[in-house]
Amino acid sequence: MGVASGPVKGETPSVFGGGEQPSGRNALRVASVAALGGLMFGYDSAVINGAVAAIQRHFAISNASLGFAVASALLGAAAGAMTAGRLADRIGRLAVMRLAALLFLASAIGTGLAPSVWLVVVFRIVGGVGLGVASVIAPAYIAETSPPQIRGRLGSLQQLAIVLGIFLSLAVDWALAGLAGGSSAELWLGMAAWRWMFLMMAIPAIAYELLAFTIPESPRHLVATRRIGEARKVLSRLMGERNLDATIERIRQTLDHEDHPSWRDLRKPGGGLLRLHGIVWVGLLLSVFQQFVGINVIFYYSNVLWEAVGFDESASFTITVFTSVVNIATTLVAIALIDRIGRRPLLLVGSAGMAITLATMAVIFGMAPQLAGQPVLQGPAGPIALIAANLFVVAFGMSWGPVVWVLLGEMFPNRIRAAALGLAAAGQWAANWLITVTFPELRNSLGIAYGFYALCAALSFVFVLRWVRESNGVALEDMHPGQ
Repeated sequence: MGVASGPVKGETPSVFGGGEQPSGRNALRVASVAALGGLMFGYDSAVINGAVAAIQRHFAISNASLGFAVASALLGAAAGAMTAGRLADRIGRLAVMRLAALLFLASAIGTGLAPSVWLVVVFRIVGGVGLGVASVIAPAYIAETSPPQIRGRLGSLQQLAIVLGIFLSLAVDWALAGLAGGSSAELWLGMAAWRWMFLMMAIPAIAYELLAFTIPESPRHLVATRRIGEARKVLSRLMGERNLDATIERIRQTLDHEDHPSWRDLRKPGGGLLRLHGIVWVGLLLSVFQQFVGINVIFYYSNVLWEAVGFDESASFTITVFTSVVNIATTLVAIALIDRIGRRPLLLVGSAGMAITLATMAVIFGMAPQLAGQPVLQGPAGPIALIAANLFVVAFGMSWGPVVWVLLGEMFPNRIRAAALGLAAAGQWAANWLITVTFPELRNSLGIAYGFYALCAALSFVFVLRWVRESNGVALEDMHPGQ
């Protein structure tokens, strides 16, 4: 892929450090706007945390119904992810971003004003479709607009935006609950604080919609739709002035024979439904393992989890917000390292760290005495569980959180990228749904729950060691289905 030569004399170094090309600043700005989809992704998926207990009390629903209400957004996310890639190939990456922003806005207003738990479910599904769309379009767009030498760091902005969105939503939940005196207490206009938690999501949704009008279309989509002049201008701004003709020609060669990509392209020639290309299976299993380690139990249920083992609501909110700050800090570490040491080493270290910390939590909760059917942490068990939980977030945040999104954005060949990323993201949301919907019934068997997550973390280490290949510095046009 064509890039500019060395840094321009006198140019101020970017936050990404040395080795960046003159076009890196434009690429950073474009990637940052696209990553706002990740911020909405994080905000929408985690905002339910502060409202979980209040929703259960307000609508008087069972644990099973609560689990379905919390996980309902993930059903929409799977559907959104499955369709986003094909839609992006038809109408463009930017149009799909704007659609996602509108879905987030509708979800914020509808969920906040919902008079019944079933309307909460409906509007959470609407927001979930936006989640799925954003989870596909942001990493694909960032990968397609980033110079290869900083693509990992720019791709990591997606995960940084996700964790910032999680922090923002949890901080807003904490502030609103504090102002009202509890998540169920009345705040403004006769509405409880938990309703305002959802309504506040309208603000970043509107910002995302407006900012999506300030960035260019993906050059690979422009080439695919024969808008070569526009593609040349975008590549010049993002990649520099040199070798543009060669870059456009390479893109065109990988796309020309597949003007209308289809799901059939994900399968090997003559293969059946499950005879997917090896690289597609790797992407799908990366997505599943990312969720099966139980990370979203921390961010969807941490308030009720810590309340269940003896902390009050205020302390639980504080712990949850602190954990989200830890997540941000470790994501910044991953951004600094991903293009220096590669994707695989970070995944392997993260898998080992997650397995150890999750096993520690499984032992602590498994041995905890039961009171009214719930585990109670006594003596040093509480602090140890808190430390293990936050070290688990550290291990995830510097590895499987950002690295999986970077790999999904860059590992697939041009002709199947959108469809393959959509399938992988759909698998991720389906796995997320399964973990999320089952957790309320497992609150009284936390040792078993965390034992399962620890096993999945250990298996993820073996999977990476055996099947995941390094893609650091490889041009997108050099990715092949057999990799």
